[in-house]
Amino acid sequence: MSIEDIYRIYSQHSEICTDTRHIKKNCLFFCLKGEHFNGNTFASDALKKGAAYVIVDEEAYAINPQCILVNNVLQTLQDLAHYHRKQWHIPILGITGTNGKTSTKELIKTVLSKKYTVLATKGNLNNHIGVPLTLLSIHKEVEIAVVEMGANHAHEIKDLCQIALPNFGIITNIGKAHLEGFRNIETIIETKTALYRSVQESKGKIFIHIDDTLLMEHGKNIPQITYGSSPEADYYGKVIPDDMKCKVFLPQTNTLLSTHLVGAYNFSNIMAAIAVGQYFKVPISDIQQAISSYIPTNGRSQILHKGSNTFILDAYNANPSSMIQAIKNFAHIKHDYKILLLGDMKELGADSIQEHQSMVDLIKTYNFSSVFLIGPEFAKTEHPKGWSIESMEKAAEIITAKKLYHAMILVKGSRTMQMERMLDYF
Repeated sequence: MSIEDIYRIYSQHSEICTDTRHIKKNCLFFCLKGEHFNGNTFASDALKKGAAYVIVDEEAYAINPQCILVNNVLQTLQDLAHYHRKQWHIPILGITGTNGKTSTKELIKTVLSKKYTVLATKGNLNNHIGVPLTLLSIHKEVEIAVVEMGANHAHEIKDLCQIALPNFGIITNIGKAHLEGFRNIETIIETKTALYRSVQESKGKIFIHIDDTLLMEHGKNIPQITYGSSPEADYYGKVIPDDMKCKVFLPQTNTLLSTHLVGAYNFSNIMAAIAVGQYFKVPISDIQQAISSYIPTNGRSQILHKGSNTFILDAYNANPSSMIQAIKNFAHIKHDYKILLLGDMKELGADSIQEHQSMVDLIKTYNFSSVFLIGPEFAKTEHPKGWSIESMEKAAEIITAKKLYHAMILVKGSRTMQMERMLDYF
């Protein structure tokens, strides 16, 4: 069956499902395969639960006319998303980067929603499956789509752009992350900047942080809208000193924005949202209200209080770039009793010990009240006695025994460490 034929069926049903636990009546169910499962085996169950059709790629599971047999289910999902995207002549803003993708996406969505009907990537569904599902959610009321794109291997952003065909793009920054998959920083740069090249091919525009020399170098000769702290930028602002939360002043409109975002490192994320909002003619008063009311969730620079302790929970993920930013920002917050509670950074491959040692060496330059480094990677470093705790269970035992009060605590680590669990022991 051709992609055009599948699209005609999709147009009559419009709902896409990939998990039998979340089947919707009359949906198209794509039997995707994973490392430990074969989605084809769920075809019959999906039909029993109300799916109109199932897409399979093994003939043994094409048991009736409701089963559409294709060569590759994932490729068909991506081709269908690409075909659907081409039916819509709306701004498609692609967002990628090492750090800040999801925060920037959420800020932009919040700002643009003041004037437009916006579709944005849900959560961090930003991979080879999430991007097609986002695109297939575009409907006739949508005026702008904001599509987050993530990568942990070479060429992935190029592949995602070939599906999404973005005509606007933002790279938040480029730093060290997923080195196990990328091997080196040069491959990371090549992979991320594929977004710029894709936008250029579509004759679109990029939003670019003028203070970032690496991005400016790779964005030259592409139509661009600049933002940052330089008055030479199309939209510029400056950070207003604050003990914890990031405040931004915009001289061009004489506007002060107070935010719920921790740290000056969020300045570029905020300015990106301001630039996008102003470019798309969202009134500055609405931009101010949108950004000031945005509250981060899911362990991304959240400020939480438990008993007498204050937590900066930044435990959604971690890599060397974001860990350095978080430690430096925490060091400059005024508080008498500051504690670092850091978990291992994953997917760093052969560079792991070196990168974890760099974090230890950075921490030594500051005078934190206590430091807890949790995980086997930190355990391999040369660190002061008492800093490293190899397991979460031992860390919980130690922290519970210490009975910490009136402290400010930075909690950060890679997603697999699930560092947010440590809050249960305070």
